[in-house]
Amino acid sequence: MNIQFDEQRQVFHLQGPGTSYIMQVLRHGYIAHLYWGKKISTYRQSNPILFTDRGFSPSVEPADRAFSLDALPHEYPAYGNGDFRTPAYQVELGNGSSISDFRYKSHRIFQGKPTLEGLPATYTEQDEEAMTLEIMLEDSTIGLSATLIYTVFRNFDVITRSVRFHNAGNEPVKLLRALSASIDFHDSEFDLITLYGAHINERNISKRPLVPGQQGVESRRGASSAQQHPFMALLRKGADEDHGEVYAFSLVYSGNFTAQVEVEQFQTCRASIGINPFGFSWLLEPGEQFQTPEAVLTYSSRGLGDMSLTYNKLYRTRLCRGNYRDRERPILINNWEATYFDFNADKIEQIAKTGSELGIELFVLDDGWFGKRDDDNTSLGDWTVDTRKLPNGLKDLAERVNAMGMKFGLWFEPEMISENSELFREHPDWCLHVPNRPSTTSRNQLVLDLSREDVCDYIIQSVSDILASAPISYVKWDMNRHMTEIGSAVLPPERQRETAHRYMLGLYRVMEEITSRFPDTLFESCSGGGGRFDPGMLYYMPQTWTSDNTDAVCRLKIQYGTSLLYPVSSMGAHVSTVPNHQVERITSLDIRGHAAMSGNLGYELDLTKLTDAEKEIVRKQVADYKQIRPLIQFGDFYRILNPFERNDAAWMFVAPDRSEAILGYFRILSQPNDAFHNIKCKGLDPDALYKHEETGAVFGGDELMNVGLSLPQLRGDFASLFWKFSKVED
Repeated sequence: MNIQFDEQRQVFHLQGPGTSYIMQVLRHGYIAHLYWGKKISTYRQSNPILFTDRGFSPSVEPADRAFSLDALPHEYPAYGNGDFRTPAYQVELGNGSSISDFRYKSHRIFQGKPTLEGLPATYTEQDEEAMTLEIMLEDSTIGLSATLIYTVFRNFDVITRSVRFHNAGNEPVKLLRALSASIDFHDSEFDLITLYGAHINERNISKRPLVPGQQGVESRRGASSAQQHPFMALLRKGADEDHGEVYAFSLVYSGNFTAQVEVEQFQTCRASIGINPFGFSWLLEPGEQFQTPEAVLTYSSRGLGDMSLTYNKLYRTRLCRGNYRDRERPILINNWEATYFDFNADKIEQIAKTGSELGIELFVLDDGWFGKRDDDNTSLGDWTVDTRKLPNGLKDLAERVNAMGMKFGLWFEPEMISENSELFREHPDWCLHVPNRPSTTSRNQLVLDLSREDVCDYIIQSVSDILASAPISYVKWDMNRHMTEIGSAVLPPERQRETAHRYMLGLYRVMEEITSRFPDTLFESCSGGGGRFDPGMLYYMPQTWTSDNTDAVCRLKIQYGTSLLYPVSSMGAHVSTVPNHQVERITSLDIRGHAAMSGNLGYELDLTKLTDAEKEIVRKQVADYKQIRPLIQFGDFYRILNPFERNDAAWMFVAPDRSEAILGYFRILSQPNDAFHNIKCKGLDPDALYKHEETGAVFGGDELMNVGLSLPQLRGDFASLFWKFSKVED
């Protein structure tokens, strides 16, 4: 890694392990983007910006019609002074105008990576791991500055970007738009990949060619959402899983976002990502600052697979934090689909006892343990134990579970409030609402106003009191609705459009405080399943409930799409009963187990109702998973067959030292006279020999990757196999 500044040519050259990123300060102080792609040793201006008279494009200099901001490849573009494309930022001044003009003022280069105040971000453990460039831009007319922050890493081909605004003037300035990153590409010959979905159908993969005009994704829901994802990738034509150039953008943020590409009149394109300007503004008083979330940009010359390996490793080791970052995740049993709200301490103990006998390590008590929570109409916000169901309290139940050799976990939904609750009756103004407007409910609940300090303090204290009251080793942190009537009782009218972002800052403060108070507790985030599976959440909670959909076949696509960005160690995956509660499909315990073993294994069914034969299958799955758990959770993940395109799926987990590997294969529907399948492995050592543990056969790593491996003919629908390979020592 290195960051160089050529004083004579005014060129910045940022270098990662295999990436170069190059900018230049032009006359008048405008910063142009020159190159992002495969690493070069030295930049000698082989692609200088060619200025030409574009006819009706406005020019900065009356005497030089060729120097037009409308055609310049900007690094952080404005609007209103000659560039008609989508701006990266926009302001509103006291006189009603929205014109600003940032020019280069100064820069500094230093070792390490600064934190972002109040926001999650990637980090370093030693300053030697990264270098940072800060470029200060200034509009001297209004006294507003924007510091562009870039970091390159020693071990990862990523560039992180964010922006810090500072009002050094004498008058307030309102930010209407404040994106984290914008890049002008010199052409538009790309396909665009995004992730889309819905509740119980998260992170499907969309791929389409760029067309003239605007295209992209966004959320206006107050959460990153299951519907769209704060990520996009631009693929060169012909690029695929293993070949071709990929330029990817991921936002470390959990709220409203935009990720968009504009193909403009000269067939270039502008890609940008950041907080969604829809419904957003931020008032900067003199002396105040505003920090945007971090965007993580990744370049790959070897397709989507290499992009994913980079994101997976970075997010697992330099975004996730805490004691569980590098610790194996326990195998759990969750009672939700087994009992829903209808349980008591004895029923919970029976399920836990059976789980203990099968080797399961953690019992998680889901919704229904607090207030008068017999259904979803009541009690959210009242974090006190329901002694009707648990007459001796949580501590007694947790200790009974612990006595079986299992840890105890608990479900919360701290961000929500029921109208039928003691908390709402005491503090009706604590929810998001707009005066004189009815409040829209979803799942019979409202959203607490986390832009308020007193609300955040209440959540921190009430959750902490419960966690301190019993030996609780795991927390499932849920959030089951999106924001409506986004308004705060404590913000003045000119700041109401800050509410959604202030909510996120409040949530991050709450999570930071609680997870710091309980460092030995494993926290898993959830939002109706995977509705807030984003990098911002992983900074506080190292794993996420991937989807409320536990059907094994659906999970193939959901987990495949999730793997584009996120490590396996971040994916909660459970075996549930059949017929499945979401799609009514009946599948074997084998494929349910193999799908769930492709993440952090858990179970979500009534174990006491299993037959003896089924219990033996579960016991073996648990024992087998314990043997391969480090490889699954912390190995390198390779996608082989894409279930979005085929009737089957395949992927591999490979140890970082390539000493062992697991191949998972899943065939969905049986076909008459089905062809024999040949799988080409990935990630192995081509010069090593590998023993196939199931058959004892030995193959060369190069043979397994280039010739491939013949699979047996599988019978029936929904069939799968999980094969292990171990390197043969000399």
